[in-house]
Amino acid sequence: MGDSSQFVVTTKTPVLVAPKSETPKGLYYLSNLDQNIAVMVKTLYYFKSKSRTNQEAYSVIKKSLSEVLVHYYPVAGRLTISPEGKIAVNCTGEGVVLVEAETNCEIDMIQEAIYENRMEIIEKFVYDLPDARNILEIPPVIIQVTYFKCGGFVLGLGMSHNLFDGLAASEFLNSWCETAKGIPLTVPPFLDRTILRPRHPPKIEFPHNEFNEIEDISGISKLYDEEKLVYKSFLFESGKLEKLKNMATEENINGNNKVTTFQALTGFLWKSRCEALRFKPDQRVKLLFAADGRSRFIPPIPVGYCGNGIVLTGSVTSSEELVGNPLSHSVGLVKKVVELVTDGFMRSAIDYLEMNRTQPSLTATLLITSWSRLTLHKLDFGWGKPVFSGPVGLPGKEVILFLPGLNDTKSINVFLGLPSPAMKIFEELMKI
Repeated sequence: MGDSSQFVVTTKTPVLVAPKSETPKGLYYLSNLDQNIAVMVKTLYYFKSKSRTNQEAYSVIKKSLSEVLVHYYPVAGRLTISPEGKIAVNCTGEGVVLVEAETNCEIDMIQEAIYENRMEIIEKFVYDLPDARNILEIPPVIIQVTYFKCGGFVLGLGMSHNLFDGLAASEFLNSWCETAKGIPLTVPPFLDRTILRPRHPPKIEFPHNEFNEIEDISGISKLYDEEKLVYKSFLFESGKLEKLKNMATEENINGNNKVTTFQALTGFLWKSRCEALRFKPDQRVKLLFAADGRSRFIPPIPVGYCGNGIVLTGSVTSSEELVGNPLSHSVGLVKKVVELVTDGFMRSAIDYLEMNRTQPSLTATLLITSWSRLTLHKLDFGWGKPVFSGPVGLPGKEVILFLPGLNDTKSINVFLGLPSPAMKIFEELMKI
């Protein structure tokens, strides 16, 4: 593969795209679930059409963006701190950052870079604000349109997790695509996040060990600092997933044998990652994952809810417990946590955040987030579906992403980064 130093992306001056017509101004409430994950989530999409040119792409994207922002006006605002000391949006209507760019390389170089997870190349397709020091200085959405000499363009997106979870993000992007094609919105956004306000007075009715502070007695943060982070994807086809589910239930003597694909895969990855990182036996380790609460709230959250409908939930155990026991043990822990997620648990989590104003600690933690059911690979602005699409890096070094497998709807692509020595062990453990 070519040397990445020969690879150049030239960007023009960024512009701000404001909503096409006047939108409400002032402070917009973000719920406690929106406070939880203050990161930018970056993705890219490569489009190429025989009938439509690159020249049209920028103007179609810009025009439809200003139209869709009328419906999604908070996205055109800026993050701020509310009088209560929480993250909120100041609806200024100043707009989304849009950057036009071009590159000297051919698209197959990018596909190769994605295949080899070469972040230093892929990252150039999502614009980074050079002077931003923290999340409050980054606009909620940043868009880069990069043209290729060989035709086609890459749409690179940075989207604030404070404003969107995965489902809300894909609904926003689908609405933007519909606007570009002149179709009315299938799912208009429901913007009122006060429906997830804490109770008055707040009531913490469950243990929330997702917030437990853990001491790093294994020197793992040092390992991350000293070793190169290697990114890899592992494809779990439906046969391999079935095999994992069988492994998880064969050893299970506690009766209740039914486990889901998510539970089996999550338990397997948590155990394997612990083994690969060589934690000390008595190291406390934590698993966090985002459970979609939309249908579990009572009443259910309205369709089109444009915000975080996910709640982080977790399990804490020792490394020895995980690594030293059969797979059914870790899968059982995951299953227990999944079954805990009810309306009562989620409202208790919202109230916990109200009283403790904290973010989950990520020491010795694995955070699993699943995009396998999102429709991001189907976005169509009029150039057809993306030839390929995917994440740009990970929102954090503790994260494992579940992505849709390419052609088979049942397969899952597991994407993660680990320090080089740990990745070697992890790769061996993936051969089941």
